[in-house]
This record gives sequence, structure tokens and C-alpha cells, in this order.
Amino acid sequence: MSHPYDRLSPDLILDAVESVGFQVTGGLFNLNSYENRVIQIALEDEAPVIAKFYRPDRWSDAAIQEEHQYSLSLAAEEIPVIAPIIISEQTLFEHNGFRFALFKRSGGRWPELDNKENLQWIGRFLARIHQIGCAQKFAHRPDINPATFGHEPAQWLLESGSLPGHLEQRYQQLTQSLLSQIEDIFSAVSPFTLRLHGDCHPGNILWTDNGPHFVDLDDCRNGPAIQDIWMLLSGDPDEMQPQLNAILEGYEMFRYFEPQETSLIEPLRTLRLIHYAAWLAKRWDDPAFPAAFTWFGTHAYWEEHLRMLEDQLNLI
Repeated sequence: MSHPYDRLSPDLILDAVESVGFQVTGGLFNLNSYENRVIQIALEDEAPVIAKFYRPDRWSDAAIQEEHQYSLSLAAEEIPVIAPIIISEQTLFEHNGFRFALFKRSGGRWPELDNKENLQWIGRFLARIHQIGCAQKFAHRPDINPATFGHEPAQWLLESGSLPGHLEQRYQQLTQSLLSQIEDIFSAVSPFTLRLHGDCHPGNILWTDNGPHFVDLDDCRNGPAIQDIWMLLSGDPDEMQPQLNAILEGYEMFRYFEPQETSLIEPLRTLRLIHYAAWLAKRWDDPAFPAAFTWFGTHAYWEEHLRMLEDQLNLI
């Protein structure tokens, strides 16, 4: 069976970029992205641009526009995010059935998160991102909560037949136990939700001599502030605590952080595990996924997935 991205040929990509006024040389370089297709395009007499071709039928136009407006509002406050290029007062374009946006090329290296000053630096920028994010909420993007990242993907996995039959009951019982406890924790904390980066892992932070800049707001959503912090922590709880302290030391220079939200770290980690497994299964018809995630869907994968969820149940 064909996939919509099968039509995204080099000629179509180049024609799309030329359709908004750029003169291309024909040079293309695919960047590491699975949800969308992201390509560096060589231009005549100017620096290359990055073209993001959005996955068909994932986000509505309104939801993509919210991503663009949020990143533009952050950039306007001199917060280092990579915002889309505005052309004739537009940021979202369409060509031959594909929606796309263009971005300036921006390099950088993986952040050194064992450096306290780096963590403080990131914390300061996250606070400024959240300060703007709390001014209003996304209207066309879902929240990060136990329903959207837990119940819905878990139910989808069970109904889709993605799990081996002999593991379905164990998975259902385990996720029910986890999500019941996670809901209790969310209810106890009652976190304030705001617009977030949403997927703030180290790979989405590029570091230069001028410090961090944040890329890929494709997963921006409403959620608790700790969502943009916990994925930057690594190791066991004793190792994570000084990392968290350093981030919050920088964060609280610009914005108050509610201490109760730290109790959401393991629940949010668990929700991400559930959501990620369903995301991979939903995308399996895209040829890029079986090629990149060869280990997914095997009996060994699901056994390990259940073991990780059991570990999370003990932690929670």
C-alpha cells in the first residue's frame, strides 16, 4: 500500500519551495525527522533554508498556525526559538496536496547537561517561554494529561491488535492501575496548564557559543510547566535532584515554579511511555518507521515495554 509521503518527490519539494519565491539549486539534504519530512534546501546566492512538510491529516491548519504564532511570539521577545519564515504575511503554505513551512537553517551541538551553568541557562529560557505561554492557551491543540497521553493511546493499542494476544490482559490491567494512580496524583496537584514546548528533550535544544536555542515546536500543547523540564533530567532520583535544582534556580529568576509539580515527573514519564508505543504503532504504515525502528513490535519489545511500565508502577 502506498503512503502519502510516497508522493513527496525531490521535484515536488523543489517546486514547493520555488512556489513561494526562492530560487533553488537542486540540492537537498534530508534531516532527522519521522513525524514530518524535514529537508535542507540549497538556494541560489543565499543560505539554505529548512523546509518542513507536515504529515497529512495530523494537525489542522488552525493547529499549525497556533504553533507558528507561538514560536513567532517567543522570537519577538528575543527568546532563541526557530520560528517559521514569514512570506507575504504567511507562514503556512500548500503545494500539490502538502502543507509546508520554511525555517532559517540553524546549527548547534547537543547540550552538555552535566554542566550546572548550562542547566541554569536553559531554566531561565524555559521560564521566559512559559511566561509567554501562560498568557493564553491553545484552542486547537490537545492538553497533555492522563486522558490524551494515557487512556486514549492505551485503548487504541488494545483495540488495534498491536499487542501480542497473550500480553493484552496484562497490559490492560497494568495500564489501568497506572492510570488510576496517575489521575489521583494529577487531581491532588491540580496543575496550572499553559502553552508548552511540549517535547523539550535534549535533541530539541541546540547549543552554540551564545547558549541554547530551542527547535521543533511541532508537539507544542497545553500542559503543566514540569513537562518541559523532566525530559532534561537523567539518572536515578539522587542524580536527577541536583539537575532539577539547577534548572529551577535559573527558572525562578523569571517565573515562579509550583513545587508540587515535581510529583508529576514519574506520572508524565509513564504517560510518555504509553503514548510513544501507540505513536509508533499508528505510524507503522509509513515506510520510514519500520526502517528506523526495527526493534518495535516484536515480542521482546512488548515484554520490555511491560517491564518498564511495571517499574513505573513501583516508582509511582
